[in-house]
Amino acid sequence: MTLQLPTLLSAAASVTATAMLLRSLSRDYLPYGLHRYLYSKLHSAFSSQITLVIEEFEGLTYNHLFTAAPLYLKPNAAADTNRFRATMPPKHHKISLLIDRNRQITDTFNGAKFTWKLVSRNIPSKYIQTPGAPENFHSTLKSELRFFELRFHRKHRDMVFSDYLPYIMEKAKEEKEKTKTLKLFTLTDRRMRRMRCEMWQGVNLNHPATFETLAMDAEMKEMIIGDLDRFLERKCLYRSVGKAWKRGYLLSGPPGTGKSSLIAAMANYLNFDVYDLELTALGRNSELRNLLIATANRSIIVVEDIDCSLQLKNRLTLSSTTSSITFNRHHHDTHKPQVTLSGFLNFVDGLWSSCGDERIIVFTTNHKDKLDPALLRPGRMDVHIDMSYCTPCGFRMMASNYLGITEHPLFVEVDKLLATTNVTPADVGEQFMKNEQPEIALKSLLELLKEKVRNHESEVLKADVTTQ
Repeated sequence: MTLQLPTLLSAAASVTATAMLLRSLSRDYLPYGLHRYLYSKLHSAFSSQITLVIEEFEGLTYNHLFTAAPLYLKPNAAADTNRFRATMPPKHHKISLLIDRNRQITDTFNGAKFTWKLVSRNIPSKYIQTPGAPENFHSTLKSELRFFELRFHRKHRDMVFSDYLPYIMEKAKEEKEKTKTLKLFTLTDRRMRRMRCEMWQGVNLNHPATFETLAMDAEMKEMIIGDLDRFLERKCLYRSVGKAWKRGYLLSGPPGTGKSSLIAAMANYLNFDVYDLELTALGRNSELRNLLIATANRSIIVVEDIDCSLQLKNRLTLSSTTSSITFNRHHHDTHKPQVTLSGFLNFVDGLWSSCGDERIIVFTTNHKDKLDPALLRPGRMDVHIDMSYCTPCGFRMMASNYLGITEHPLFVEVDKLLATTNVTPADVGEQFMKNEQPEIALKSLLELLKEKVRNHESEVLKADVTTQ
């Protein structure tokens, strides 16, 4: 029997009136807490929507899902968003657009609709310990409580946890890499490190060096770029063969040959932060391990002038208890702090080297022949790059960068002199910086090269006289 429309409307009105009456009675005669509890239970029982709360903190630990959400959500791309925030943190160069407080934004994924809302509530101001910092140190004044509310249909519940949230984390990671400002990290004061505070302090890495502007032979550049690309693509291979996802480089050559510029070019190419590890500032193995653990993934760890920082003793003539790498200039003073050779090698390729993924470890040296063979084998320093004196190819690259020329009649004479004397790219760059006129700059370089040739011939002549 088919119900008439008036009958349906009358029944609906009766149900609505009854519900309103019950709600009014419960609000007037039931305790507030019980009223809210019953209301929430009835609402969840009959509602088709699920609300997932994503808080900013879990205890004293940052909630990575909360920090990923603003990176994933793009308020300027959502048609239903007419208010959002623009921010540019200190010492950054890129503007970020974020969802505004107590506003919502709609997102779609695999045909499902999701509603995000950033909820902000004022709370009495209080100091909250910064996650990871020692007690009563580096506290942060908090005056608001923030969390995201994610609403979706209950039929999508399984998809949210299995697909949607992992997708958000992955996309947020990609967005963070695209928008991040590269950092150069150096060690903090030893007193701060002893208190287990921040181990590293960072500044913006604004070095302009790139592989396009690097004064290096084209074949060497292609080899390095190809090796870096293969490293990034081989995560699964490293895992399958049981190796830590890292790569070691040894840059050797006299001062001024471009070792630091190459490191900067690698950082800009990979979009990796750089950690400058000063070995002379360390005391013992445990401090070295703590510093390694405190570095982030996708980073370059640099140990410069390893031949000057490390005083390598003859391990064949010393006992295992005295064989060490001493991080002080007066290594005869036994009271000075020491780090053992085994501790340093564990940093390079031992168990502690696996505390992180996608890392490049770069060592630089002016005297490769002075290094202990234990440091040179594959797996510790996988790629050896000899940074030579300026070559004709490097000279032409620098002439293009500094003077804006690719050909000049004086190039032939410069090439001949480069073949007979040693001059660093730093020396060439210094001559090009003296004058912007190509003719004058090239003649200044020629005078430098001729002077070096004369000095070399004079030294050879003195050596011959001495031996006679």
